Amino acid sequence: MLFHSSIRKELARSFGATLIVLATVVMTMTLIRTLGQASRGSFNPSDVMLIMGYTVLAYMPTILTMSLFISIIGTLSRMYRDSEMVIWFASGRGLAAVLRPLLRFSWPVLFVVMALALLVLPWSNQRIENMKDQYEKRGDIERIEPGQFQESAGGKRVFFVEKNAGSKQSGSNVFIATTEYGKETITSARSGRIQSVGQDRFLMLSNGQRLESVIGKSDLKISEFEEYGTKVGVDVMSGNEYVPVNTRPTVELLKSPTLPNLAELSWRFGLILAAVNFVIIGLAVSSVNPRVGRSANMVFALFAFVMYYNLLNLGQSWISSGKVTFGGFLLALHGSVLVLGALWLAKGHNNWHWGTLLRSRSSLLRKSPT
Repeated sequence: MLFHSSIRKELARSFGATLIVLATVVMTMTLIRTLGQASRGSFNPSDVMLIMGYTVLAYMPTILTMSLFISIIGTLSRMYRDSEMVIWFASGRGLAAVLRPLLRFSWPVLFVVMALALLVLPWSNQRIENMKDQYEKRGDIERIEPGQFQESAGGKRVFFVEKNAGSKQSGSNVFIATTEYGKETITSARSGRIQSVGQDRFLMLSNGQRLESVIGKSDLKISEFEEYGTKVGVDVMSGNEYVPVNTRPTVELLKSPTLPNLAELSWRFGLILAAVNFVIIGLAVSSVNPRVGRSANMVFALFAFVMYYNLLNLGQSWISSGKVTFGGFLLALHGSVLVLGALWLAKGHNNWHWGTLLRSRSSLLRKSPT
């Protein structure tokens, strides 16, 4: 049908433009936040673009859903304003008949949202966590930057090297502060170099001083040395003890239905169900009076979008704490939104009004025998 093809073409143009704008905004905000995290030492500054790419990829289900929602409202509101919907209604077709071309256009987007939410989302989160973890687990020597205080992976040492003599294997004016085994030591030296002995690496300090004290006591031991060696290397942390739930595959979450896993599943399945509901809500919300400005309609739609996703986050925390059940929350939130959207769509399709319904009921009561 000509009307169906024309509405799909206009939806495609509006969806593409909205997607580009939203993706650009999200990429800009993500880049600013990622640069801030890199400056605080959360991950390697050279991985900023990769982290930003994985983060934007994790946001793509929400971006696609919002782009689809805005494109539906914008396109249909324009058709109401230009009286194209009046022609559609005059041909004997109702508002519900528009749902078919909307679904034909939306199903590829809904399929991509489903794939992103169930498969790509945990993968991208896992890649981000792996990159952060690898940077946190780097060795003490790799952490040293000339002119900066750097903390070791375990947090037990603080290093400082004033300048680097052409490589990271040697430096001058070395400072090391260590806290372990109930003792605090401060070691300073004019120079230092890395020396490998078998499988181990040692930091050899020359012409320095060492201050040692027991925590909680006032005694202080001072010693000077011409050469002093301390073992350095990779601080191996137990990274496998805890795996963030948002990085686990969906199949693994389904096999182990604990409260945190169910909470994460409610978020992933919620992204899919919300995308479906927004197609119906977009059609229902767009049926407005063409004489009224569409800005209020768009503001209400954006407010509904933000409210819906806030409820998804709130439900995730409730499921994780055991306040609500997984199935009960999905049914209560997404089911109620679906029913509300269907009723709203039926109201627009049948042109129901509260005044008409009340007058019909009053007339029925008057005709009923007393």
